[in-house]
Amino acid sequence: QLSEDVERVSGNPTEEREGEMEVHEDSSSVILPDSELGTTTPSLRFSKTCLKNVFSVILLFIYLLLMAVAVFLVYQTISDFREKLKHPVMSVTYKEVSLYDAPGIAFYPGKAQLLSCKHHYYDHIPPLINPGQPGHIECITQRINYTDPFTNQTMKHALVVQGPRDVKKKELVFLQFHLNETDQDFSAIDYLLFSSFQEFVNSPEKAKFMKDCESSYSSWKFSGGFRTWVKMSLVKTKEEDGSETVEFKQETSVVNYIDQRTKPGSDQLFFVVFEWKDPFIQTVQDIITANPWNMIALLCGIFLALFKAADFAKLSVKWMIKIRKRHLKRSRQAMNHIS
Repeated sequence: QLSEDVERVSGNPTEEREGEMEVHEDSSSVILPDSELGTTTPSLRFSKTCLKNVFSVILLFIYLLLMAVAVFLVYQTISDFREKLKHPVMSVTYKEVSLYDAPGIAFYPGKAQLLSCKHHYYDHIPPLINPGQPGHIECITQRINYTDPFTNQTMKHALVVQGPRDVKKKELVFLQFHLNETDQDFSAIDYLLFSSFQEFVNSPEKAKFMKDCESSYSSWKFSGGFRTWVKMSLVKTKEEDGSETVEFKQETSVVNYIDQRTKPGSDQLFFVVFEWKDPFIQTVQDIITANPWNMIALLCGIFLALFKAADFAKLSVKWMIKIRKRHLKRSRQAMNHIS
């Protein structure tokens, strides 16, 4: 019988070691002598197991709470991203230049006559020698006739003048008009600003070009008997489709002109000055503050936390089940020992 036991042990050493481990574990933890069954060791062991179970349940509820918070953060992040996509923020940038592209100034003088046009620098306009009399026209001008873009019936006559360019030298354009008679209680000349005089010159269809400008830009007036000072600023707006629109903002100041002619008649004199307000081109565009990459990174972090929490909860449940089985096994062993 001893030789058979030796052969069995040599043939199954693993089972023998496992048996030894179980014996040691059971003997050290559960199986007690009869003299020690009345001691407090089983109650202490039961209280520790109970505390472990309670602690595991508390941890499980904490991680379930964290998962609920993570789900709420995911929902809130997606909602904020969609809201920012619907409501972009307007961004305004300023670019400083030393030379502007010379703008075009389209006048609609009617019966008025252009007497003089000159370019001056450093805001210096010398006194007029013969006001009301034809003078020098040093500006580049062109006359164009086209039909009204809104009625397609009225013929419009425009005088297009090249505007100032050099903003560092405060270049300005000074124009003088004369109107001999008028059938209205007040007299005024309409004018229109567009972004590039050179584009007008190079345009093969100037009439169509002016119709498009009148449809896109606003028009203003300056009155007779005054000196009107117009300071322009350029605003570029970038649309969502990538196109760019240009418009002008202007500040206008009006100064009364004291007619010192020897024989002032019933005719009207018009004086107007065009100058750049500052060397900054204002660019306006809508930008979306929501960054998709930031949202993706945040969502990845939240989902990673969710998976880790779920994995911990699963391990906690497995651990609780294992503790419960071990406790039941030890209880059965103790009962068997007592019996």
